[in-house]
Amino acid sequence: MKQSLLKTFVLAVVACIGTFSFGQDFQGKAYYKTKTTIDMSQFGGGRQISPDQMKRMQERMKSFLEKEYVLTFNKEESIYKEEERLEAQGSGGWGGFASSFTGGPKYKNVKDKELIQDQEFFGKQFLIKDQLKNLEWKMGSETKQIGNYTVFKATATKPVTGFDWRSMRRRQPENNKKEKDSTKSTDADDPMNEVEIPKTIEVVAWYTPQIPINQGPDDYWGLPGLILEVNADRTTILCTKIVMNPKEKDNIKKPEKGEVVTQQEYTDITTKKMQEMRDNWRGRRGGRRN
Repeated sequence: MKQSLLKTFVLAVVACIGTFSFGQDFQGKAYYKTKTTIDMSQFGGGRQISPDQMKRMQERMKSFLEKEYVLTFNKEESIYKEEERLEAQGSGGWGGFASSFTGGPKYKNVKDKELIQDQEFFGKQFLIKDQLKNLEWKMGSETKQIGNYTVFKATATKPVTGFDWRSMRRRQPENNKKEKDSTKSTDADDPMNEVEIPKTIEVVAWYTPQIPINQGPDDYWGLPGLILEVNADRTTILCTKIVMNPKEKDNIKKPEKGEVVTQQEYTDITTKKMQEMRDNWRGRRGGRRN
């Protein structure tokens, strides 16, 4: 009981310190590194993959499995952008395919509950406009240090929208058997039959009341402090540097280019495209068998 009261007191103190340190026109930048882990041995199509082959595959995929972003924020708005860098050689193939699902700048306005996402999908530009949805965070008492900041733990269950390759995994044997039993022989070799994406994932976030804004990287927000770390399924987002009130402030602009769609409309578009690709693959396989 005493320990719980002490942590509550510490939280209140750091929140107050942070509150008095910010003016009305402040701006900050948080730099993040993201890493997604994929077990490539699951997708060998039944073939054994040697350690050397696995290493080469991981190197080719590194350019989109590991990225760097910057979150520019004030009290109400933020924009989350990937930092520009030279593309690693050999990032084509499956890496180029997966990069079609990587988003562009993401704008959040926590006052107006506004979300705008710049998104390219197979060469077409979309502008996803939707209401900013919050997660039902469960506040924990666990703390740790990230750099100079004391961070507190919060957890939530997040629905997976659309074709999120970051959560893609091999289908469980019992589910896979049902799928194969209900398909034609030409579908049995379909690699997508081996893959599933969960409907929800568990999220662990670490936020600091020392920066008392409810912003965070990517889709994450809604905590009483800037989110410095996120562990969501197989993806980790970690803040590596924070710059408060930089001498040269950026203009936080809403993305403007692209066909305007809602998140549900965009999910429908990507789902239809993936089904078309799957049907085309089946057609080619069927043609080769004849």
